[in-house]
Amino acid sequence: MAILSKDEAQNILKKVISFSKADECSATLNGRMRGNIRYARNNVSTAGASDNVSLVVESRFGKRAGVATCNQFDDDTLRRCVQRAEEIAKLAPEDPEYVPLLGPQQYLTPVSFAQSTASITPDFRAQVAGDSIAACQSRSLTAAGYLEDGATFTALRNSKGLEAYQQGTNLDFSVTVRTADGKGSGYAVADFTDVSKFDAKAITKIAADKAAGSVNAQAMEPGKYTVILEPAALVSDEGLLNRLFYELGAREADEGRSFLSKKGGGNKLGQKLFDERVTIYSDPLNPEVPSNVFDGDGLPAKKMTWIEKGVLKNLYYSRFWAEKNKVAATAFPNNFIMTGGTQTTADLIKGTAKGILVTRLWYIRDVDPQSLLVTGLTRDGTFYIENGKIKHPVKNFRFNESPVIMLNNIEAIGKPQRLGGNLVPPLKIRDFTFTSLSDAV
Repeated sequence: MAILSKDEAQNILKKVISFSKADECSATLNGRMRGNIRYARNNVSTAGASDNVSLVVESRFGKRAGVATCNQFDDDTLRRCVQRAEEIAKLAPEDPEYVPLLGPQQYLTPVSFAQSTASITPDFRAQVAGDSIAACQSRSLTAAGYLEDGATFTALRNSKGLEAYQQGTNLDFSVTVRTADGKGSGYAVADFTDVSKFDAKAITKIAADKAAGSVNAQAMEPGKYTVILEPAALVSDEGLLNRLFYELGAREADEGRSFLSKKGGGNKLGQKLFDERVTIYSDPLNPEVPSNVFDGDGLPAKKMTWIEKGVLKNLYYSRFWAEKNKVAATAFPNNFIMTGGTQTTADLIKGTAKGILVTRLWYIRDVDPQSLLVTGLTRDGTFYIENGKIKHPVKNFRFNESPVIMLNNIEAIGKPQRLGGNLVPPLKIRDFTFTSLSDAV
């Protein structure tokens, strides 16, 4: 039952709305089918699958709102869920940032679902793990990896006539490879909407090559270096650009809480903040990284340019902040696309006289939110480059750096790659600041 069709979902939501006695009522159905497999030390440790559908009902009386949830959909349960939301609403304080529910909207036709991914079986997951482990065992290396795939749907409906529905699929894969003595480590990660583009063996080989090549790392003096940052160092769970992408809110800037705040008040909209080669936009219909065509309120998502040739072009406005400032609201983006060139990471290495290749970053923590200065560590494959070739592995560094400064110190931009649902190129950056060494691999 996890993936309901549009008609099945909307029939449930129509019933929910019909039970409402509130001034306003909205209902959201979310469903997900998920499968996973995990392996470590060249052995599968866990595998599983789950599916669930849940309903969220929000009832409003004036500016008071209450929320209730359930995951059974017979009439009695639906009626009780609506009644509970109404009871909570009557007890709740008024919301000082209340905005009325949206009426009917027009949405783009989503392209975020691939049947091939929705049809993944346990046998497929086992084969992925087996292929990845075998590729490492044949080289006396040890693999630890995780594969998760899933299909989802979201359906919205409210008492103002809004109706929305979308399906999606995704596959996430990551693998860390270690040498037998534990002194070499490599990492690779990828995600896809369509599983037909996924090659576990090729991704594992990247991590295995880095592990084998990172043994006997040499210490280098901390300081400022030219670096090549792979996409995993930019937009993974611990990525430098994540900090920038999610700081594009107008409210935070207007209230003086962001690097986009102007001294004396207001924001930096229209100012040139980065190298002119930096252009970042969102597009829910991008075929490589398709995303949601509406947000949780039902606000339509559309293609939006945030930074164009280094200039801040747009900011994210919530419905409340947009109404307060008399501008159009923007659905929060679900993907970020940074334009680039045609060079691969290997090409960037060939064009580097001296520098350091960084596979990924780890344990990133904020230092100064006003400048986006962060600190963290390199890991799982850090290498010294000389005369266009990787000369030897180096011990990991702690760094202090800001993506704002980084995007003003660009030497070259590579070809964008998908990672974390975004498209980001490898970047060659000058004067990247390493502050100390780390013995971690």
